[in-house]
Amino acid sequence: MGDEALEATARALTRSRYEPAMSHALALAANGPLTGGNPQVGCILLDDAGNAIAEGWHRGAGTPHAEVDALRQLGGRRAHTAIVTLEPCNHTGRTGPCALALIEAGIRRVVYAVDDPGATSGGGAERLRAAGVEVVEGVHEAEVRRFLEWWLVAQQRGRSWVTVKWASTLDGRAAAADGSSQWITGPEARADGHRLRANADAILTGTGTVLADDPALTARDAEGALLPQQPVPIVIGSRAVPADARLREHPAGLVEAGDRPLDAVLRDSYERGQLRVLVEAGPRLTSSVLREGLADELHVYLAPALLGGPGLAVGELGLGTIGEAMRLSLTTVRRLGDDLALDLRPVLRPGGPAPAEPAAELGPAPENRPTDLKRGSA
Repeated sequence: MGDEALEATARALTRSRYEPAMSHALALAANGPLTGGNPQVGCILLDDAGNAIAEGWHRGAGTPHAEVDALRQLGGRRAHTAIVTLEPCNHTGRTGPCALALIEAGIRRVVYAVDDPGATSGGGAERLRAAGVEVVEGVHEAEVRRFLEWWLVAQQRGRSWVTVKWASTLDGRAAAADGSSQWITGPEARADGHRLRANADAILTGTGTVLADDPALTARDAEGALLPQQPVPIVIGSRAVPADARLREHPAGLVEAGDRPLDAVLRDSYERGQLRVLVEAGPRLTSSVLREGLADELHVYLAPALLGGPGLAVGELGLGTIGEAMRLSLTTVRRLGDDLALDLRPVLRPGGPAPAEPAAELGPAPENRPTDLKRGSA
């Protein structure tokens, strides 16, 4: 066996040694919020014998990053190795560089899963190596990339991750002929829809929906009380939101985007730190998002009912033949009461716009993008 093969085997054995700890760090990361623009990150600190002695995770924008959170739990003990799901940042924003914090704490080895793609927040591994810290990357990389896909895709593209949501009957109707739509689905599906809202930074709709339905677009619990996290409504269209519209009283404020291109609206929301955008709109705006290839995932609630008539959930897609059909990949199906919840991803079609790239294939974020707003500044 040659030197290169031996080195590859040694790296593989080193990675496998830390896989259980990385799995636990990933579980810790899931405790963090999906909203706020920052990634969910978990960290475990080990002593020189390999025993876990502290752990932490990022609790949202403005709070310590996972590495610093774990370091604060040491209580005077000495850590040798840090296991972290994302490459430690190398940027000073509202918090200092995590790479420097690990160096100053005397950490001798850092093991992480995924590179930070940020032009300003990335580079932590290089700084650690320059300080003499051993760095092991790529442990459970595929799993962590899937977990962080929405954040990685948003960073690479420079626009928000987009989830399109609608509820319809089995024949695709979102409203009856008289325009009534409350309620197509049962309480369990509606509660799940409010969960989606609470996991979004912003919620996109059109002026047509605002004028026709006067929606509140808040995230609420089963009793109707507001949930702690509320998505910022973004209204797109040439008509103004009426002065007495319920959206004017939304607890998260209101953004009126005007009649601007959808891609530009989503880039603006990204720059505001609204990396997760939920589309709840009428058939015209919904079909525009789909037609322009801006949907990264779809959540569709199907009720066991038939309505017929014109009240379609999705409008014209500009497709003339069955061969041009917009194909979707079904990722999960859940039963919620009498309804079904379908989670889907767009499938690339010949000549059509590209859906979200697999996270494992994403490159670094372009250098002219202020990615420090998305991670380094917490």
